[in-house]
Amino acid sequence: MSDFYILFSVFISIVLVVLTTSRFKLNAFFALVGVSVLLALATLDSTEVISVLKTGFGNTLASIGLIIIFGTTLGVLLDKSGATIGMASFILRFFKKEKASRAMLITGCITGIPIFCDSGFIVLSGLNKSLSKKSGISIVRMSATLAISLFTLHCFVPPHPGITAAAGIVDGSIGYLVLFGLLVAIPSVLAGYVWIGYIFKRTKYDPSEIKDIDEEVSKTIPSPFKSFLPVLLPLFLISLKSFTELFGHEGDSVYLLVVNFLGDPVMALLAGVISGLMVFSFGTLKSINDFLVDAIEKAGPILIITAAGGTFGAVIKATGIGEIISAFVAESHLGLLIPFLIAILLKTAQGSSTVAAITAASIVAPMIGVLQLDSEMGRIIVLLAIGAGTLTISHANDSYFWVVSRFSGMSTRLTLRMFSTTTFVVSLVSISIIYLLSVFLI
Repeated sequence: MSDFYILFSVFISIVLVVLTTSRFKLNAFFALVGVSVLLALATLDSTEVISVLKTGFGNTLASIGLIIIFGTTLGVLLDKSGATIGMASFILRFFKKEKASRAMLITGCITGIPIFCDSGFIVLSGLNKSLSKKSGISIVRMSATLAISLFTLHCFVPPHPGITAAAGIVDGSIGYLVLFGLLVAIPSVLAGYVWIGYIFKRTKYDPSEIKDIDEEVSKTIPSPFKSFLPVLLPLFLISLKSFTELFGHEGDSVYLLVVNFLGDPVMALLAGVISGLMVFSFGTLKSINDFLVDAIEKAGPILIITAAGGTFGAVIKATGIGEIISAFVAESHLGLLIPFLIAILLKTAQGSSTVAAITAASIVAPMIGVLQLDSEMGRIIVLLAIGAGTLTISHANDSYFWVVSRFSGMSTRLTLRMFSTTTFVVSLVSISIIYLLSVFLI
């Protein structure tokens, strides 16, 4: 089978995923699985097809299934309990009215760690609108600020499904990814905030481009301690384990055994869920069960789409395209720009950051040695570069783009100008930071 045939087949399969999900609106799971089967039949030996499909699906669930379930449960817990609003309200106490946009920036960064960007924006949109009226700061600027902070954390930090699945594919440490993902995401968000202020001053718009939206702010607001505990506890446990590994503590002491057990992302997220169930009042056992059922129902679609993406990635990897492209990469000297550019193409073409991250990781995984990034920190750099690529560019084929437009009341034109351009700027800033990190880490 010629290299050209494999490259052409993989290219056509990616185009099919883009067309079926974006243009024809086919369910992402069936689009990914269907195209995976076609690509496998076209490029693999018939005896390998079923094995590769099953392995890709199963390995993805094995590596990140519990992380996504517990992460989703934690997000639903914070939503249902009103903790998201509680965290935002606490942060707002430290800012004057004229600095309200900074408060939303910090709120987005904190709540964006456990909560998916679309859910976070919907939950906080009412508070965002209310704060905009009280402070006199335009809802356009406030919404763009909240949107980019949530989205950036979504692309860089586990337990969000795209970057988490990518870590499983390239065998990267989730703990280190949390640490360095935050290290890249926070200054990148600050750069986005500066850009939003700049572009807002140069944007003229008609008031009719802003639709009025209902303000839905939770009446029950938990205390700051209760609100922050389920978020900070798993973050602390994961960070503690990562710092312990980073500074070379070895042995079999009780301390290390406990840290390694509780610091595992699965156990850390479970600890966050348990702490939330303990501090929030859900009433009867039936109420708690109803909440857990709701969480599982929300996690289900995320799991199967992510696993389908893993299936597609496994088939792409099995075609040997990574080795074929490696020959070009070895002569290009582009290094970490390769995963970055691949992720950009996939994200911009089909809209889903999750699918872009999984597919990019599958293509890049066989190239890591050629990229001279085949080390623990090298793999983290690869993952961060993929995350930066999945930021670019959120536009009309991205469901989050429409969430931002709908729940902020902004027109499509305004959303493109204020939010889409910011995703581009943040992506460029983040890859620059990642490059600097690579100089010191590798």
